[in-house]
Amino acid sequence: MADNERLTQLASDAAASILQPLGFTFTLKSEAYEDGILLMISSPDARFLIGEDGDRLDDLQYLINRLVQANWESAPRVRVDCDRYRERAEAKLLRRARSRAERVLKTGKPLMMERLNAYQRRLVHNAMAEIPGIVTRSEESESRFKRITISRAE
Repeated sequence: MADNERLTQLASDAAASILQPLGFTFTLKSEAYEDGILLMISSPDARFLIGEDGDRLDDLQYLINRLVQANWESAPRVRVDCDRYRERAEAKLLRRARSRAERVLKTGKPLMMERLNAYQRRLVHNAMAEIPGIVTRSEESESRFKRITISRAE
């Protein structure tokens, strides 16, 4: 069995073992994603699976990855999305970051993003690296959520 097929099977089994006992109606699809898979959940109860600002979706992703890793220690990462919530949220985040970068270029004054998790910060840093004249810096902190400062390149 190929790695993506194995990963898809383990992730689907993990998701079903969590969602079925809770009474959720859902369908699962997987797509290749960077160095793992994206497990897409579709459900009429999506709002309960997503939670406030995707917090339950993050928890579900964490649990699915833990269950997968219990069966395959070096398993690639499984990203979990529900009704394309993450896709829309990431696009919105990058629009906000680009808008702030445009203001920084016009005014010269640095601007800060809201507190972001590591994955979100990576998305913003990578997107801003493509804009000439813009640099980004994450705040020094032990917190899981940190702010990024967007400023003009010196």
